[in-house]
Amino acid sequence: MQRWRGLEDLPGGWGRCVVTIGVFDGVHRGHQALIGKTVEIAKARSLPSVMLTFDPHPSEVIRPGSHPAQLTTLRRKAELVEELGIDVFAVLPFTPELMRLSADEFVHEILVDRLHAAAVVVGENFTFGAQAAGTVPLLRELGRRFGFVTYGAELQGENNDNAEITFSSTYVRSCIDAGDVAAAAEALGRPHRLEGIVVRGDGRGHDLGYPTANLSTPRFAAVPADGVYACWFVKASNPDRRLAAAVSVGTNPTFSGRERTVEAFVLDVDEDFYGQHVALDFVSRLRDQIKFSSPAELIEQIDDDVARTREALRLAHG
Repeated sequence: MQRWRGLEDLPGGWGRCVVTIGVFDGVHRGHQALIGKTVEIAKARSLPSVMLTFDPHPSEVIRPGSHPAQLTTLRRKAELVEELGIDVFAVLPFTPELMRLSADEFVHEILVDRLHAAAVVVGENFTFGAQAAGTVPLLRELGRRFGFVTYGAELQGENNDNAEITFSSTYVRSCIDAGDVAAAAEALGRPHRLEGIVVRGDGRGHDLGYPTANLSTPRFAAVPADGVYACWFVKASNPDRRLAAAVSVGTNPTFSGRERTVEAFVLDVDEDFYGQHVALDFVSRLRDQIKFSSPAELIEQIDDDVARTREALRLAHG
């Protein structure tokens, strides 16, 4: 898969292509259907498939300070869409200048003049251009004028407890914010992943007999609600190896902690992960954060957390 940042990376002699456009945060099942349709159309036309996405999140430029929790880093997003068969991962820096382009200008300058789109695939609720004035009907009209076909794909979802759920990044964020990592995984088609660098902690886990890897996470990362979770622990240096981990998210109330932390006790591995880039795949929530009356009571609970982690991951692994 080719990776571009900015259209100045576009190679010389670039021909026609099939493009899908969006932020695609999370690359959830709705996104996967959209990307699958893009790849299918591109293959049928013997053209490259292009995913056009944006960085930073448009909300941060349009309304500074409103950046939503980030489900996937840009690097992770690229990995996921490559697995789905996209040929070109194109990142367009979202700037105030881009924000001010009208819908007509966005189509003419980016989709037509630069990408030479033969077809554009978007969700039926897609909007574009200044003040989100562009809609799918307008995109179809502009396509007829400039020589490309527009496909507006239906939104994906499912019935859950007699309620219709539409897969969206907002829905996934709400699940993670509530600690419902199982529902998030259902919408994503895989566990929610939280990445970070392992940093030095206060060493309390080591004193308790359960040394932890303390993650420093990206600024906007979608961190699940406080609680204890069963996770897979993955090192960036060895992404094919998954390690079982019991993960605590919260402020360590037993020791009157104030700073919110993410701490992973990696089972059956005696290794110092300090300084390494790692990821946590959240499989299930085990319990809330609880304040215990003594370290001994906490150790007893951690023993149980570890046993439940093993069982949860065994069941998830099938």
